[in-house]
Amino acid sequence: MAEKDFQVYGYRFVVLGVFMVINLIVQTLWITFAPITGAAAEFYGVTDMDIGMLSMVWMIVYLVVSIPASWIIDTYGARVGVSIGAILTAVFGLMRGYFGEDYGMVMIATIGIAVGQPFVMNATTTIPAKWFEITQRATAGGLAVLATFIGIIIGMALTPPLFLAYGMKTMLIIYGWASVVCALIFIIFARETPPTPPCPPGNEERALVMDGFKGVWKVKQFNLVMVVMFIGFGMFNGITTWIEPIVRNRGFDITQAGTLGAIILVAGIFGAIVWPILSDKFRIRARILMWAILLGIPGLIGLIYITDFTLLLLAGAVLGFFSMSVGPIVYQFSAEVTRPAPEGTSNGLIVMSGQLSGIIFIFGMDMFKDPVTGSMTTVLLVLLAFKCLNVFLASRLVDSDLIESEAGA
Repeated sequence: MAEKDFQVYGYRFVVLGVFMVINLIVQTLWITFAPITGAAAEFYGVTDMDIGMLSMVWMIVYLVVSIPASWIIDTYGARVGVSIGAILTAVFGLMRGYFGEDYGMVMIATIGIAVGQPFVMNATTTIPAKWFEITQRATAGGLAVLATFIGIIIGMALTPPLFLAYGMKTMLIIYGWASVVCALIFIIFARETPPTPPCPPGNEERALVMDGFKGVWKVKQFNLVMVVMFIGFGMFNGITTWIEPIVRNRGFDITQAGTLGAIILVAGIFGAIVWPILSDKFRIRARILMWAILLGIPGLIGLIYITDFTLLLLAGAVLGFFSMSVGPIVYQFSAEVTRPAPEGTSNGLIVMSGQLSGIIFIFGMDMFKDPVTGSMTTVLLVLLAFKCLNVFLASRLVDSDLIESEAGA
């Protein structure tokens, strides 16, 4: 292997770390109401679907804001773009807390936070691309996604006890001030680029943003992975949003529902570390993605049928480790097959696909649940069929030669 003619810098871990911090709090604010759906509906005097809208509105807003956010990230830099998202998160996070007893104001504030989300999520591959060499980018992206899981875990596990101990308004105020702290950490410590690029000379070049948008649709592998993530993100958003109604009819309470959601995501954290490391080590993206989706099937089956809480947690762990953790591999795969399109472009379109599917899956899961009992068993069986389809689609993916050529440079 030829000697490297480029350098990477230790400060890349600081930049990645502060990005993880703001990503974490955004996800906590997104999932806040999921584990207390029934209790929140009673508190505000609304329906379960109204509470579900507090999660789903993020996906609707994302569809509108994603392309402008990607344009800002790719034009003015990830530090500027993510800082915009951080400021919106802090301002509207506080607003949601101090108006936390009014459902209408909570919805308005939630929309404000949701506007900031694409400015954060669409930088998931941009920051690793600017600071890390090619053989570390999936791992760095995995750590960024790990923060996503940690944030959702905090929301799942902490919301029920905070709500029971302090009430709705105080709980939301706590989350609001946490968002201010996280935003300040990012703004103070983030940097745009290292002194020199983390790749061989010439490989840092990128297409113009709009040219990138036009070009990615011509790449068959990108279109295919978009479909894979459409299904995968839809299932993730649907299951996390309706985690409490999914297990409610089997006699599990809001604390147990929150624990289950947290376990799924704790396992997802380990998966988001393990799978990208293996992907970088063996320079394989597509095969690892397919196997991870396939091995998650038993976990989903357990989520559908198990009535013992310990076994249910085990099934959730399997589902999380194998299925909820492949995002960083998908993001990096997409960036590689669509090069020279900017990473923020492919990243944004992949997440946009997932957000659109989230709206469809969340609405569909609520619409087709049992109208009498509220059971989601039939709906989850449909998700199982979609998961099997996703295994087949992922088997058709083929890696780009970029990782081989650049890693050997």
